[in-house]
Amino acid sequence: MSDPIDLSTLSGRRRARRELVWGDHGFLRRRFHNLHQISPEMWRANQPSPEQVGRYASELGIKTIINLRGPSPKGYYLLEKEACEREGVRLVDFQVFSRDSPEAERVLRARDLFEQIAYPALMHCKSGADRAGLMATLYMHFRRGQTIEEALGQLSWKYLHIREGKTGMLDYFFETYLSEGRPDGLSFEAWVAGPYDRDRVKADFLRNWKGFLNLDRLLGRE
Repeated sequence: MSDPIDLSTLSGRRRARRELVWGDHGFLRRRFHNLHQISPEMWRANQPSPEQVGRYASELGIKTIINLRGPSPKGYYLLEKEACEREGVRLVDFQVFSRDSPEAERVLRARDLFEQIAYPALMHCKSGADRAGLMATLYMHFRRGQTIEEALGQLSWKYLHIREGKTGMLDYFFETYLSEGRPDGLSFEAWVAGPYDRDRVKADFLRNWKGFLNLDRLLGRE
């Protein structure tokens, strides 16, 4: 296990920058940010650099950044955290996953989070495609009142989401509600809090979609 990164030292700062640019593929995000405004108060994007955090704060007025990757000792996170502190932006670490059925408790916590943060806000994962798509779907449903069918537009190729792989588990989660919960007269929230069986949904997806899973290995996606 390597020593912690110390941003107060020149060597630590250089190491953090290397991890951001090379270890976390930040060089691929220098010009492409997968940045989209999905409502008057919410944006979604890929992992921002410290410079992008500054631009989001000054140009978009962002007050809250929701980091969907969770806290990390890696340079990309430490530099983002420092930039948020410098810009007066609240950084919220809210980890979700792109290749697993969402936990019911996490879905309901997301609903509450959207009512608690200061806006304008921005949410991001690494690529801005899958985890950001999951949370954007939940945001559009819980906060903006869209139906699940409408909100599912946030999980699309427009944002680089690919359902023909294990990330399709996110689509399958919502589609299971549409095929099972809604016909029984349940709201999405009631279904998640009640009969939703995370393990079964995951098992069903893996059994039905196994033929597509090699795509993840081919793409080397996180």
